[in-house]
Amino acid sequence: MRQALILAALALLPGIGQAIYFRDKVSWQSPIPASEMVTVAQARTWDGNAIWVDARPDAEFERDHVPDAVPLNEDRWNELLPQFLVTWSPEKRVVVYCSSQSCNASREVARRLRGEAQLKDVFVLQGGWEEWLKSRK
Repeated sequence: MRQALILAALALLPGIGQAIYFRDKVSWQSPIPASEMVTVAQARTWDGNAIWVDARPDAEFERDHVPDAVPLNEDRWNELLPQFLVTWSPEKRVVVYCSSQSCNASREVARRLRGEAQLKDVFVLQGGWEEWLKSRK
């Protein structure tokens, strides 16, 4: 019995270590405030006053994307940012999305747009591409 308890404790050590190390990086803990998130329904009410930014990898963007969306991902940030800025204007809101709610790419692209590009009105789409697809039905 004692050996079984020791083995069980040793088996839990890697999991405990990961939980401690990644405690601030859990995907369901949004690093941005709720005020910077937007639902599909809210974003659609902005109609022509929104720029949709696809933070997914290029291959996923090429397969399908929100109509008129602009690709802007971290892999090609320096190349794609100038192209995005050509379409941006101060009166427009920016809606960034990636694959799903648990995807962090949209949060990171939104953070960089706010920080590095100094843009305001940048929002992350709740549920990401998956939520957009559900809303089309």
